[in-house]
Amino acid sequence: MPMDTDKRRILAWALYDWGNSAFATTVMAGFFPIFFKQYWSQGTSATESTFYLGLANGLSSLVVVVMAPVLGAIADRAGLRKRFLMVFGFLGILMTASLSWVAEGQWLLASALFGCGVVGFSGSIVFYDALIVGVCRDPDRERVSAFGYGLGYLGGGLLFALNVWMTLEPATFGLADAAEAVKLSFVLVAIWWLLFSLPLVLLVKEPPVAAARSSLGAVRGGLHQLRETLSHIRQRRQVFWFLLAYWLYIDAVDTIIRMAVDYGVALGFDSGSLIVALLITQFVGFPAALAYGWLGSRIGAKAGILIAICVYIAVTFYAFFMESVQEFYVLAVTVGLVQGGVQALSRSFYSRLIPPERSGEFFGFYNMLGKFAAVLGPVLVGWVGVLTGSSRYGILSVVLLLVAGGLLLLKVDGRGGRAEPLPRQEK
Repeated sequence: MPMDTDKRRILAWALYDWGNSAFATTVMAGFFPIFFKQYWSQGTSATESTFYLGLANGLSSLVVVVMAPVLGAIADRAGLRKRFLMVFGFLGILMTASLSWVAEGQWLLASALFGCGVVGFSGSIVFYDALIVGVCRDPDRERVSAFGYGLGYLGGGLLFALNVWMTLEPATFGLADAAEAVKLSFVLVAIWWLLFSLPLVLLVKEPPVAAARSSLGAVRGGLHQLRETLSHIRQRRQVFWFLLAYWLYIDAVDTIIRMAVDYGVALGFDSGSLIVALLITQFVGFPAALAYGWLGSRIGAKAGILIAICVYIAVTFYAFFMESVQEFYVLAVTVGLVQGGVQALSRSFYSRLIPPERSGEFFGFYNMLGKFAAVLGPVLVGWVGVLTGSSRYGILSVVLLLVAGGLLLLKVDGRGGRAEPLPRQEK
């Protein structure tokens, strides 16, 4: 972490990643796919439950796609980034805790609560990302962004390790069985997320706005600004090409993250071994994300992203031919080396292409494309699996997205120089 910036503010901002990453690890990537397949979807086939899981991920992401740019524009006009983050964060926290009360076989209710939880998680990230422009100076952006992701891997991994221990030895914690341990884990995730949201709420300041707006004025101004920015994105080649490239390659990355455990279960691997593999990814991801931030500051964010895309292409082919749990462990380590890096460098690279006074709106588009990718990717994996009768072909389809995203990224100026601030028209 850089020495010449406000360390307390940076740490407070990054601790939100430490807190909400528990949802990404324990719920999204870890326990929910396994519990959904083995507990809430009992009696359905593996490919059918994979389709339901992909549909829940896809529909929840679609909601964020629709809301993110509009709310981002309104937040910029009214100075509401922190407030919107808190609203979405609390939604995710509440839905996560509610999963603990869903009974066996109630896959529809579980899907609905999970989907709303994903909306809260993903929606809060829009405004969390936007706050980075007020947390640190431009030259420190790669390292601070990577620091946030690194803390996320560590924090999410620590709670996940405790939750795994609870499920493997429920009697040690006074629990009846593994199912009760999983349900308690959902409650612990909600508490963890809430607790580590408080430093950001208390210490991170809302970036200043040009002029105060009433609620109605902010909505009108935000919608006008949204239309205006769509026009400016079309005119600004660097932003346009990056967003298109990001849309494609992050589709593959998010799909691999969300569907990896479900894929392992479909191949017949032991669920306990898959959870251990996820833990490996988390703890490899912590130092790897920090190292990737340093690498990005040396060779450039664009080069770092392209290296990660190449690694993901190799990983996807490897997963297609995978036969054993040991090979899944190798995959977990490899993904951990680049997962946080590609996300952190993408965020910092994009932050240099956009006007800081409209960070909420532009990061709304950024997250919109990321979540729109997550609409298609998981559904595609599930649909191809049902169509072919094999989950292997579904996971292989993401290679096309990685290749296309990498080729488009080559068109973007590698220096990541920021465009001049956009003119603001008052309405």
